[in-house]
Amino acid sequence: MNKTLIVYGTRYGAAAETAENIAQILRMEGFHVKVANAKEEKIRDIADYQLVIVGSGIQIHKWTGEAEKFLKDFQKELRDKKLALFVCCGSAQPLAEKEEEKIKAIQKARRRYLEEKAAKYGLKPVALGLFSGVYNFNKMPWWSRKVMQPLKMQLKAAGFKETNLGIYDTRDLQAIQNWTKELART
Repeated sequence: MNKTLIVYGTRYGAAAETAENIAQILRMEGFHVKVANAKEEKIRDIADYQLVIVGSGIQIHKWTGEAEKFLKDFQKELRDKKLALFVCCGSAQPLAEKEEEKIKAIQKARRRYLEEKAAKYGLKPVALGLFSGVYNFNKMPWWSRKVMQPLKMQLKAAGFKETNLGIYDTRDLQAIQNWTKELART
């Protein structure tokens, strides 16, 4: 049985929910999966895991500190593991009007948040997942809500509806499922 560890860092919950979605799919594929919030659970050893998945939410172009610390602390061990990285960020679902601009934004996000992060720690992941996120205006500090107010209009114009009051979930659950099933086959 493949033992898998999913470690994530989250600010507003999108990376946590995505980690749980990934875990559920892997379990259906026969994997034994442990999911750990890097902020709440200190992982001391990864020797027993054949697959390690590390994910983070992105805010102001940064991974969460806890997920980044996990990569830093275990970089040597992760080089010898089957590794996958994922992020949840708005750049994965750009609101640009022109298709060409959307493609460039996605490529830039993949490079910045996944490829460069792996290179920083000398890691060679077998899979990189770039997933869109959740905008939860209820959990944002007041100054962030004020700055992000124009985004609400853009989300509505792009066809996204509030899933709950003040919450816009832009994730593509089918894309997460497809990525995870492909990862299970590698």
